[in-house]
Amino acid sequence: MTLAEHLPDARPAHPAVFMFLCAPFGVVSGFLSVAIGYLLSQAGLSVEEIAALVAASFIPQTWKFLWAPIADTTLSSKRWYVLSCAVSALGIYAISALPATRASLPWLYAIAVLSSFATTFLAMACESLLAYDTPPERKGRASGWYQAGNLGGGGLGGGAGLWLAQVLPAPWMSGAILGLASFACCLALFFIREPVRAPRTARYVHEVAEVARDLWSVTKSHAGLMALLICFLPLGTGAASGLWSAVASDWNASADTVALVTGVVGGIASAIGCFMGGWLCDRMDRKDAYALFGFLLACCAVGMAMAPRTEAMYVVYTTIYSWISGLSYAGFTAIVLETIGKGAAATKYNLYASLSNMPIAYMIMIDGWAHTRWGAGGMLMTEAVIGVAAILVFYAIARGVRTLRARRAPLPGLEAPGSDP
Repeated sequence: MTLAEHLPDARPAHPAVFMFLCAPFGVVSGFLSVAIGYLLSQAGLSVEEIAALVAASFIPQTWKFLWAPIADTTLSSKRWYVLSCAVSALGIYAISALPATRASLPWLYAIAVLSSFATTFLAMACESLLAYDTPPERKGRASGWYQAGNLGGGGLGGGAGLWLAQVLPAPWMSGAILGLASFACCLALFFIREPVRAPRTARYVHEVAEVARDLWSVTKSHAGLMALLICFLPLGTGAASGLWSAVASDWNASADTVALVTGVVGGIASAIGCFMGGWLCDRMDRKDAYALFGFLLACCAVGMAMAPRTEAMYVVYTTIYSWISGLSYAGFTAIVLETIGKGAAATKYNLYASLSNMPIAYMIMIDGWAHTRWGAGGMLMTEAVIGVAAILVFYAIARGVRTLRARRAPLPGLEAPGSDP
């Protein structure tokens, strides 16, 4: 029994609960991409090598829809959350205990992928709770809080993790502190209701079949197909943020500066962006809002590419980039929640989330490749050009789909008897 279940009117949980629940997800990725990324760059590894490590951690995130039915049909959402949070916290500790050298890369790859695999179940549990406990008119706001936890947790894991690694006598201490802080987020479960599951069938395969039917009903709809298109396109990925620590030397940024702007400052900026993005998505077409946020992110990349290579410009533009990334992440979550409904929420959400991680992963690889060949400016310009191209492709396909649907629509007065107009 939870505190939320004792409320006399069974009101939905405050959206702030989702910020705390999602924070460990961000801590894992932030600690790897920022804290470990910076330490590896100081050890002499190239940006391309670091990008490959960060991209590898996205592998479970791009395939998690394959095991999402397990989360929908076995343990409760809260039990999955506690188990996955514990494993991911241990992963943070294990990564910090390894020396940041090229020789440790094989182990870093293995632990990063395993920790990322654990966070897939953590996210599935959060998304089931989010879909169940959020009324339609508040999905944008709740999405903002949820992604504020993701990006804010990334700032905590990256910035605080790097700062702790610099000031504490032993590297493992930073991972131990962040791991404990992440596990403490389980306390937020006391303030939210457990989703009501459909009665279990006699065989697991039947339950999976029910989930598959629910999933198909969503993906074959017009809204579901357009959401799938958004997932495939490299629009609003925020991929460069995974390499800010690795490219910091191009702007002569110190370790303290990197820790500050990717930690406290970046976390606050991205959280503000999430709140604003969620608010806007409740007041305009959510797909148009997402495209707008992607265009702003491309503009920021161009501005940073053309700005002087100084530490001050590094602070300004990475902060703006974090803010716009918050807008984009809230926009994506709002679109998906609008599309999936409640049933089999973990499976349906993670189909879209998995696909959306594919462009993030390959854009990180492209950014690292572009940096090797054209430097920091070329990396940012490459990301901007690809982002704008993705927007144009989206609207071209959307217009084509609308035209096709209009041609297939029956003429007024010729609808079949008993059908909806």
